[in-house]
Amino acid sequence: MSWQSYVDDHLMCDIDGHHLAAAAIIGHDGSVWAQSSSFPQFKPQEITAIMNDFNEPGSLAPTGLHLGGTKYMVIQGEAGAVIRGKKGSGGITVKKTNQALIFGTYEEPLTPGQCNIIVERLGDYLVEQDLHLLSIETWMPAKDHCKKVDLADDNTSNKQKHN
Repeated sequence: MSWQSYVDDHLMCDIDGHHLAAAAIIGHDGSVWAQSSSFPQFKPQEITAIMNDFNEPGSLAPTGLHLGGTKYMVIQGEAGAVIRGKKGSGGITVKKTNQALIFGTYEEPLTPGQCNIIVERLGDYLVEQDLHLLSIETWMPAKDHCKKVDLADDNTSNKQKHN
């Protein structure tokens, strides 16, 4: 199983005919582990700024989160663990794990909450499994989140923790 399979099968999974606009797993050093074909070409300083916000929460708020030249307004998040951003009818969720950042971007009809669930569940699983001690072949997160996300449930966008 490759990192690309986790992007393709877990982050870009189909939810009632819809999916994230783009997704990636990127090392803390900015190296691309895997990405969807639609993931934007980013600049190293954009990843550095995101990492800085995890270390100093709120540092992106004045300037916004930039990825591939797109500026997202930073909204609710979890200090040191999750950064969320909004741009028009879409947005971004970034989840920090021990060694990587999990990225997901969305556009309507996907909701912010659905993006959060998809990205954060995979990230939470990696954190729980202590990624830095495991090889990729030793874990396999369930794809249940692809079946359980209800497109009509906008209340998920305000949830901070997920089952």
